[in-house]
Amino acid sequence: MSLLYPIKVKNSFIFNPTSRDFVVDEIPLYEFSGEGEHLVLHIRKKDMTTWEMITALAKYLKIKQRDIGYAGLKDKNAMTMQYLSILAKDNEEKLKTFNHEKIKILGTYRHNNKIRIGHLKGNHFKIRLKKVLGVQKDKLDSVLKWVKKNGVPNYFGNQRFGTDGNNWEEGKAIMEGRLKMRDRKTRTFLLNSYQSYLFNGWLSKRIELSMLLEAFSEAEAERVFDLPEGSLKGTKEQPHFFKILEGDLMMHYPFGRVFELESLEEEARRFSEFDISPSGLLAGKRVTRTTKISEIIEKNYDEEIGENGVRRYAWIKVTDIKKNYVEERAHYELEFTLPKGSYATNVLDVLRGGAN
Repeated sequence: MSLLYPIKVKNSFIFNPTSRDFVVDEIPLYEFSGEGEHLVLHIRKKDMTTWEMITALAKYLKIKQRDIGYAGLKDKNAMTMQYLSILAKDNEEKLKTFNHEKIKILGTYRHNNKIRIGHLKGNHFKIRLKKVLGVQKDKLDSVLKWVKKNGVPNYFGNQRFGTDGNNWEEGKAIMEGRLKMRDRKTRTFLLNSYQSYLFNGWLSKRIELSMLLEAFSEAEAERVFDLPEGSLKGTKEQPHFFKILEGDLMMHYPFGRVFELESLEEEARRFSEFDISPSGLLAGKRVTRTTKISEIIEKNYDEEIGENGVRRYAWIKVTDIKKNYVEERAHYELEFTLPKGSYATNVLDVLRGGAN
């Protein structure tokens, strides 16, 4: 799938996702109370998946994997810090002698409840880009200014689609009845992958439309996308690169409810200030669909999938951006924060300025 971006230059650099060059620090959703029956572990791991870490801890503590709570899955090829939770009884004392070459417990906190999926605000990333020469450094600086102002598209990253990138095909086969999957957990995972694939396709199409509106008139874009005459009126002048359409469903940012766009001009202004953001569809049951012009595009990426659907931010803000250029090594050191469910690769793809 071609991912399109508004950056006009191609930036070349090398990024190796390793524990030396890629650091992820999870930001918890809430402060831990300091009391309660649950023990929260602040853990650093490197070169292993979250599930591999959970398996190692469960084996050592002689508990079931499902008894360990976590907020999100972290990359394998990185050094990552995240929070897990277990029942404190019988386990707090055992952990004092826990030792693992790839896992280090940085701290423990008592809390009232188990950590569950989604219990995080976001993640802070530290990334080292290599072989960045002087002219490339200046281009990266320029694109980072654009990212700071405009944010980035909220694509699902490649890790969502498995090692070979084709998990979504099995998800589609399950949906169409061509593949039977007895294991419910695996079935859900594969269907989620197909939902993500459809979302990425929709987002790519909407970005393509936004790029057309940057270069051509509204009438020309309508003809290319086979949209009704006058349906894109008022879109070209919107302040943000990503153009919103009549019938879009917006979401308060970074948290909040979904609501239908009322005033194209007003909502476009609020979006440019990141008070709100447009949403895309993760197809499924019990989810609201767009209407009007937005529906014409969205319906091409909608399927009757046997999982609950949801609306997902189409565009996200990148915060806490810091950069440092080490000239003698041609290293470009970068830090930034993204909301939960978002991927650092989206920022890197925009920095590259081309298709991925």
